[in-house]
Amino acid sequence: MTPGASACPGGTRFAVRARDAAAVWLCLFDGADERRVAMRRAGDWFVVEVPGAGPGQRYGYRAEGDWAPDEGRWFDPAKLLVDPYAVELDRRFRYDPILSHYGADTAAIVPRAIVPRAIVPGPMRPVPAEAPRIDPARPIYELNVRGFTMLHPDVPEAQRGTIAALAHPSVVAHLTKIGVGAVELMPIVAWIDERHLPPLGLSNAWGYNPVVPMAIDPGLAPGGIDELRETIATLHAAGIGVILDLVFNHTGEGDRDGPILSLRGLDNRSHAHAPDGSLINDTGTGNTLDAGDAGVRDLILASLRHFAALGVDGFRFDLAPVIARSPGFARDAPIFAAIAGDPLLADRVMIAEPWDIGPGGYQLGNFPADWLEWNDRYRDDVRRFWRGDGGAATLATRLMGSGDIFGSPTRSVGFLAAHDGFTLADLVSHVDRHNHANGEDNRDGHGDNLSWNHGVEGPSDDPAIVTARDADLRALLATLFATRGHIQLTAGDEFGRSQRGNNNAYAQDNAIGRVDWTARDVALEEHVAELAAWRRARPAVFDPAIPDRATWLTLDGQAMTPGHWEAPDCPGFELRLDGATIRIDRPARQVTPG
Repeated sequence: MTPGASACPGGTRFAVRARDAAAVWLCLFDGADERRVAMRRAGDWFVVEVPGAGPGQRYGYRAEGDWAPDEGRWFDPAKLLVDPYAVELDRRFRYDPILSHYGADTAAIVPRAIVPRAIVPGPMRPVPAEAPRIDPARPIYELNVRGFTMLHPDVPEAQRGTIAALAHPSVVAHLTKIGVGAVELMPIVAWIDERHLPPLGLSNAWGYNPVVPMAIDPGLAPGGIDELRETIATLHAAGIGVILDLVFNHTGEGDRDGPILSLRGLDNRSHAHAPDGSLINDTGTGNTLDAGDAGVRDLILASLRHFAALGVDGFRFDLAPVIARSPGFARDAPIFAAIAGDPLLADRVMIAEPWDIGPGGYQLGNFPADWLEWNDRYRDDVRRFWRGDGGAATLATRLMGSGDIFGSPTRSVGFLAAHDGFTLADLVSHVDRHNHANGEDNRDGHGDNLSWNHGVEGPSDDPAIVTARDADLRALLATLFATRGHIQLTAGDEFGRSQRGNNNAYAQDNAIGRVDWTARDVALEEHVAELAAWRRARPAVFDPAIPDRATWLTLDGQAMTPGHWEAPDCPGFELRLDGATIRIDRPARQVTPG
């Protein structure tokens, strides 16, 4: 069974899984006209071949069956449903209350899928078989496509906010300057706003609320698949890899009162349910996809293969324990073996965000040996050290790749800030979150950020405070670039970007959430470029596959002893590692690589 829309002699074959449906219709659109074609059941699937239908044809589905939300069935033939295997859509998703109202026809507002041309694998950046796709000596750079490019003065206005903007020479030059090894794109597949946002005049700016896992959001890629493929090729030509942040843990259909857009109206059993029939919510978003279901795993794998064929180098999995739940996290979950055994995926970089909010959801260190993992212990312990209440021994462990968690070689992705939480500049300028613009009475976002403000909350003109904050930023960044294993930098942290103290700017598609290129701290940016060059020149120091030969000294050149490490007032240490010297001097809040 080939899911979705695929070529057949003289036309297109459509197949969709709808296990509990009584009937399914294929809906073909030519302009505003809709033509319905009855599909035949084939086991759990409904199938039909349509002569004359070819690439470019717009389509969707309607499904008939029981309307029994308490029992996990949301069949409503008035709802136009998007093919879960769609790879292109003709418009963006737009939230409207009628999307959840039984009997309200939604064809006027729901995107139509587009029958694709055959996907031809894109050009791959040549990489020796024995080398990693993502070089640990160069940082991964997390960015939001729209927020990163909307205010860039060199990018043509019509191109701002799109994937194509990432291929602009000025953008590529900046990424090259700070030594980026791979960009990690926050979600680019089509998403929908959470229902509470439109009444507040807000919209989802991050994309962590997808409806189907393969179709690129038309607002980010007006040029469709070709736009992504061409941007990847340009970045590869500059020696920069591409990682996609993908969300396989839930869909934007939300809780039981959410919209009916795709899986909810076709095959709601794809969502995990408790014994009483209620939706399991291990994601905090209203529903959880059931990766214990073979069809869900097939959809995940199809999505990964689709993007790999376009040249994508790796994937970051949002709330990754969900893909290994059935219902509890399993280190030998079928998805891991399926990825490892797939010839198109086996050599891609896989990065887990190793936690969710479900039972047993914190799984740092428990993913397969060939996966990387976001290391929040690194983030928190480095922040504590520079705030002044963290230990030197713990910092040393984090610097060397967190062997207490991962062993050797390390699989750690060290990071100090990410899309959720304070930016680095806000980390040293705010103790409290300032999320009032989100419309949730400042209740959303992390409450404890291990941050500090030097006595003044927010911006300050006091020269002493400005100087101290700048020293902290430089120390934090130098610590990051002196860390063994992979590291990640979030867009704008290299030049002091602020979100005005908002640590959950997911709904700020505006000046708060966008990178301000005109307000860059150029001196800090140059500092990061120097750190990147220093790290890149010492690949053996940071390669997790090469055994370390570390020498630890006190700041006055004596061998570190247990007494030194355990002293609560330990001022720092000096690390000598394969020709590199790294000096951690906490009183001065300076990290000096040499």
